[in-house]
Amino acid sequence: MVVPAADQRQRAQAEQQRSAQYRQRLDQQVRLGQLQAAQEQQQKRAAQYRAQQQYLAQLRAQQLRLQTARNYSNDPYISTAPSYRYAYSGVNRQTNQYGADVLRQAVNYGYQEGVRFGQADRQDGLTPNFQNSYAYQDANYGYAGNYVDQSDYNYYFRQGFQRGYTDGYYSRSQYGSTLANGNSSILAGLLTTILGLTSLR
Repeated sequence: MVVPAADQRQRAQAEQQRSAQYRQRLDQQVRLGQLQAAQEQQQKRAAQYRAQQQYLAQLRAQQLRLQTARNYSNDPYISTAPSYRYAYSGVNRQTNQYGADVLRQAVNYGYQEGVRFGQADRQDGLTPNFQNSYAYQDANYGYAGNYVDQSDYNYYFRQGFQRGYTDGYYSRSQYGSTLANGNSSILAGLLTTILGLTSLR
């Protein structure tokens, strides 16, 4: 089902605005992360510092990618009608396959980062606390300012992160598993439950 031309123009404008706002936000978050990383280094939390440096490197790569202008006229998200409903913060939202894929990515990236930061805290001998991790506070890794609101992406990233952190800190696979390429992935059934996507068709 194709979205009417007038709605497509509105969507394109909304995407441009969302992307511009996110670029500003990302610049701010990278600066904050650099300050926090310096504190980690001073406190001699070596594993946490390495995890945070790797996370910041990923955010800097995102900054570079966002400098490339997007062509909204041929973006399939703009012309594709919503096909899913989900609830975030008590409000029902609609998205299409492209937005749903971004939300799935948020949970999986959150889980992967949670595993790394949980392992780092264990190695540094810290008491488990996923909320103290910079990656949890930031929750923007993998987000490109497209298809879903940043707040939605952050929420689902954190849902994955806290479960990954628990698995990483306690060296277990309660919520996910390690793939052949060395990355971690949240369990498919749990991913479906977290997202709560309902088909509109």
